[in-house]
Amino acid sequence: MEKPFRRRDLLGIRDLNAAEVRGILDTAENFREINSREIKKVPTLRGKTVINLFFENSTRTRTSFELAAKRLSADAVNISVSSSSVTKGETLVDTALNLDAMDPDCIVVRHGSAGVPHQLAKVSRAAIVNAGDGANEHATQALLDAMTIRDHNGKIEGLKVAIVGDILHSRVARSNIHLLTKLGATVKVAGPGTLVPSDFGHLVESGLTMCPHVEDAIEGADVVMILRIQRERQDSAYFPTLREYSIHYGLTTARLELAKKDAIVLHPGPMNRGIEIASDVADSSRSLILDQVKYGVAVRMAVLYLSTGGSMGSS
Repeated sequence: MEKPFRRRDLLGIRDLNAAEVRGILDTAENFREINSREIKKVPTLRGKTVINLFFENSTRTRTSFELAAKRLSADAVNISVSSSSVTKGETLVDTALNLDAMDPDCIVVRHGSAGVPHQLAKVSRAAIVNAGDGANEHATQALLDAMTIRDHNGKIEGLKVAIVGDILHSRVARSNIHLLTKLGATVKVAGPGTLVPSDFGHLVESGLTMCPHVEDAIEGADVVMILRIQRERQDSAYFPTLREYSIHYGLTTARLELAKKDAIVLHPGPMNRGIEIASDVADSSRSLILDQVKYGVAVRMAVLYLSTGGSMGSS
């Protein structure tokens, strides 16, 4: 029997069941209204401390976690790799143990290596929230994407979602594939053959289709999710040139016409305009990219609230 979200840590979507995912989304819905108030603050997590431990650069994720903590009246502390003792030779585990000794309630961690949040969860008494680990998972991004889709369509079950681009290096793609298929959507992925991994085969029966052409994935889609080319994770040439990538895989108005007439466009950001997505598409009424950013604060408020002991479905 499925149980609502009662975990201390949020390490990924892979291990959650559908009821837990829906529980987080429903809790986030309760926090949406706070973000539209004149005074965007409630005392829900007063006295709690949230540490944002980011070993990779971030604008949207780190800022929204900080805003989420502050809007719940928690104390937020930001630590970047440049100011971390890791630069002096301290091990990651020792850094975590030293932070843990200060009795924080939650540590939000982003790291370039897969599995780091899981490692910290084994040694920390604080709740650990995965804000992105290598090419593994980005749980809160998938949750905010799902919230955006659900708010626009009223549901996720039965929808057709196309995920296009650099699938191989994308933690966003992995978390979204797990989440969307758990909630009953069918997902098609497409991109350059060198950037579509073969390790998704076990998910085919859950509603995943791997398409040889971008057009095959987009055709008839309710949602078109475009991924950033992650050149910082690419150690070799996966396609000839950025211009050729844009021609063959970029989302243009013509390609978007293959989707349903009311299909929406998502992108986790930051966008490479004119490469993976045309500016006229990114700025169109079908683009909900800024909505994703807006919903990100509500989702992260819900995650911090639930991870630090909050009850489901109330604010």
